[in-house]
Amino acid sequence: MTHRCTENTAEAAHSRPAFSAPHAAPRSLFHLKDIGTRRRIYIVCVCVLSSLSLALNGYFPVQHYKHTALSLSGRFPFFVTQNKNTHTHTYTTLLTMSKGKVCLAYSGGLDTSIILAWLLEQGYEVVAFMADVGQEEDFAAAKAKALKIGATKFVCVDCTAQFVEDILFPAVQVNAVYEDVYLLGTSLARPVIAKAQIDVAEAEGCFAVAHGCTGKGNDQIRFELSFYALKPDVVCIAPWRLPEFFERFAGRADLLDYAAAKGIPVTQTKSKPWSTDENQAHISYEAGILEDPNTTPPKDMWKLITDPQDAPDQPQDLQIDFEKGLPVKVQFKCNKTGKEVVATTPLDIFNTVSNVARANGVGRIDIVEDRYINLKSRGCYEQAPLTVLRRAHVDLEGLVLDKEVRSLRDAFVTPNYSRLLYNGSYFTPECEFIRSMIKPSQETVNGTVRLQLYKGNVIVLGRYSNTEKLYDATESSMDELTGFLPTDTTGFIAIQAIRIKKYGQAKKDRNEKLNL
Repeated sequence: MTHRCTENTAEAAHSRPAFSAPHAAPRSLFHLKDIGTRRRIYIVCVCVLSSLSLALNGYFPVQHYKHTALSLSGRFPFFVTQNKNTHTHTYTTLLTMSKGKVCLAYSGGLDTSIILAWLLEQGYEVVAFMADVGQEEDFAAAKAKALKIGATKFVCVDCTAQFVEDILFPAVQVNAVYEDVYLLGTSLARPVIAKAQIDVAEAEGCFAVAHGCTGKGNDQIRFELSFYALKPDVVCIAPWRLPEFFERFAGRADLLDYAAAKGIPVTQTKSKPWSTDENQAHISYEAGILEDPNTTPPKDMWKLITDPQDAPDQPQDLQIDFEKGLPVKVQFKCNKTGKEVVATTPLDIFNTVSNVARANGVGRIDIVEDRYINLKSRGCYEQAPLTVLRRAHVDLEGLVLDKEVRSLRDAFVTPNYSRLLYNGSYFTPECEFIRSMIKPSQETVNGTVRLQLYKGNVIVLGRYSNTEKLYDATESSMDELTGFLPTDTTGFIAIQAIRIKKYGQAKKDRNEKLNL
């Protein structure tokens, strides 16, 4: 992971309040009016205050006036300067009573921009953290916005390669899916984001982390359980669960009004108030007009995937090679350019599959799902790369994976892995146990799958393996007598029928009919 950070020292220097009064300064510990000692003490004060200025990263600009005083009376210590011409005093606070430094998961969107401003209002010093997980984001604009709002520092961590290698590809190996259709794009990103945020919080000396998750969603659970596993003593600030925040901002309209009043630029409008979350695996849409499950999403909502009706009329063929269940190569001849495309590194493979699938309208879904907090939620997702990779992987397993291993994996490992990821329980002993079972199940998943993408469809054209021999065309042939004789199945059926006959006889003895 790589870090990009910017410190907002210039704004911090001018953010400390300064007050002017025409009267004498309050009682001071050192008051430099005595002519005999003024020069000596003035020099000492300037040295001390200059050191403090450096220590506070420019929070306190030293000013040169005729008379200077340092006051320790009242709630805050402050620096007093006197203008000899106007006979006025200026009081500049040396230190504000900051509640501490907080690392905020910042997206640059509506919620977290408002939360950043709100945290500053509450007296916290805020480090704005952003994880690059492959979202189409103007990171420079997000940095500029965070610093303009008042963040002390902006830190962006590049998690793209780690996300693919440690999270997304294992999810392909285990065929992760929630409620039959959702490929867990949001859920899968949370562990890598949470870990990067805790790393930044520790590096920046933050006592707390904060996020913009709502009080009715799954993400608050996913993030916070991860935070507490990674750093058990961390404090977590969740504004959407604090009455002083959610009573002030009852809905997105209030957030938009606040943003307009504060001059905070946002992309959402009151006519398009849905919330989005994007990474290199997918993008999600929820809230606003989408909360009515019978409302058809407007065509202009979809951001990443070409409308299947507008996708190319010519099918796009490609093939994907797997080794031990992991995609190791994707290649195809691009219909549009006529060029041969080959990708062999994990990140390049994932992004290549993503691009070609999106262009051909693959991966849109619209579902109502069961949230972990026992609410049903409508969500729209664009999950192009995982749709293609999972389809290819499932198909290859049919060719090369042992029947009983596949049965056990499908019955136990896949559903539990998917449920734990969805529920935010990645950093738990049970998920560690489940994840340890993925690799052994994939030792024989070696081979190639040929696919065709056409107007939202993923069509399997064929599959083969040069190393695995579970499938034998001769043994399976209806035209050849090899492997075993047809008469051998007579005994097999007789053995299987023993308990079935007893079941049927018991029904007959009780005068019960077997019904369809």
